[in-house]
Amino acid sequence: MTSPLKLIFEAINQACNEHELRLQVVPKIGEYFAAKRYSIFFFDKLPLTANKNLQEIQKIALSIERNPIARYLVERHAPVHEALVMSPKAWKIICPRPDHWHVMAGPIVNRHQLVGVVGCTREKSMSAFDTQNLTDLSAICLHLSVWAATVAQSNSAGKSQHQTFRSDRLTPRELQIAQLVALGLTNAEIGNQLWITENSVKQALKRMFRKLEVSSRAEMVGQLLAIRDYSPEANSDSFNLVTNSHQ
Repeated sequence: MTSPLKLIFEAINQACNEHELRLQVVPKIGEYFAAKRYSIFFFDKLPLTANKNLQEIQKIALSIERNPIARYLVERHAPVHEALVMSPKAWKIICPRPDHWHVMAGPIVNRHQLVGVVGCTREKSMSAFDTQNLTDLSAICLHLSVWAATVAQSNSAGKSQHQTFRSDRLTPRELQIAQLVALGLTNAEIGNQLWITENSVKQALKRMFRKLEVSSRAEMVGQLLAIRDYSPEANSDSFNLVTNSHQ
């Protein structure tokens, strides 16, 4: 009889695109770990929101400075649950939601960089995630990383070539700005870093958006992170790239 874990591996292997991955694989992961909530996301496709409260939640949850779970994933590329990195009291301050009392997350890695995350949560009344859960999630993340490096890459091969051509049209200064955007800096902060005015940054971003044929900061950074020769420093803070909408 095929084990539930093996069925998840097979479902990942059979997924032809991200839609199928979410439809066929994610529910199986949630059921396997008896999770209250469960999800999978890739940094270059995180949705932007105009809701200020949701933006603040994103800043806390996705910031490697403010969330030890995010920092653990970025630094170690290994699955983690909240009890490994902080006390229950500290976690409650970071995430007070009752359906996120226990949280476990695992990395999706491509070309030695964190490109996505698998997340599961449980309520306070449910048992905490344990070492066996981390071991099983590690195996799942291995298969998802292989999927990201093969299926997703082959599906976007033509698009990536076009993106590389367009990115070559960015000036060195524009690439500097893009990297600082990826690190989560605002226009004002970027101006301070580069000794230029905030308006100069804003105008540069407009030019960059036209060149890359994008309409948001997250879309721009996601496109550049997909290019092999783009600076890896930008990806080290991938958790922050969606916290600033187009200004």
